[in-house]
Amino acid sequence: MNFRLAAVALAAALLGGMVALAVLPGPREQVSRALPSAGQALVGGPFTLVDHTGKTVTDKDFRGRFMLIYFGFTNCPDVCPSGLQVMSAALDKLGAKADQVTPILITVDPERDTPEQLASYVSSFHPRLVGLTGSPEQITAALKAYRVYAKKVEDPKSSAGYTYDHTSLIFLMGRNGDYVAHFTHATSVERIAERLAQAL
Repeated sequence: MNFRLAAVALAAALLGGMVALAVLPGPREQVSRALPSAGQALVGGPFTLVDHTGKTVTDKDFRGRFMLIYFGFTNCPDVCPSGLQVMSAALDKLGAKADQVTPILITVDPERDTPEQLASYVSSFHPRLVGLTGSPEQITAALKAYRVYAKKVEDPKSSAGYTYDHTSLIFLMGRNGDYVAHFTHATSVERIAERLAQAL
């Protein structure tokens, strides 16, 4: 009788142990969860757009140079001008080294931002600032590639009746088009210039 009870107790203990192993995470799983993930940020990619001179360009036209890319639009009241001013001032602070960097504005509002409109706009910020526009489909593809949010919203104050909510980030892309870093329109000129100097 005692032997039978002992056998049942042993079987129950073994079964409990197997259930615990099946349900509870083992040491190996806990270690893997604790390890930080690393890898290249999935930002950037191929695009085909039209520059402010009316010329069709692709991402490959900028290979061999760094790019500072900002997504905005010419009717943006404050955030976009701030971002472009910071970009321009950071390039000026770099001096001759800034020639290795192409500053770019990609519009989120292709309906209003024609090449002619962009040409007039970019000249107010930096002599080398490139304005890019395109068809709605081309702009959407660029937005997706750079993980940028942009949404058309009604705006009674605008002559066109609408404006855009959009991500306000400045992307630093490497010579091969790879993501290097990003900044906001509120990042200081000194910080952007310092990071550019490190990358060049």
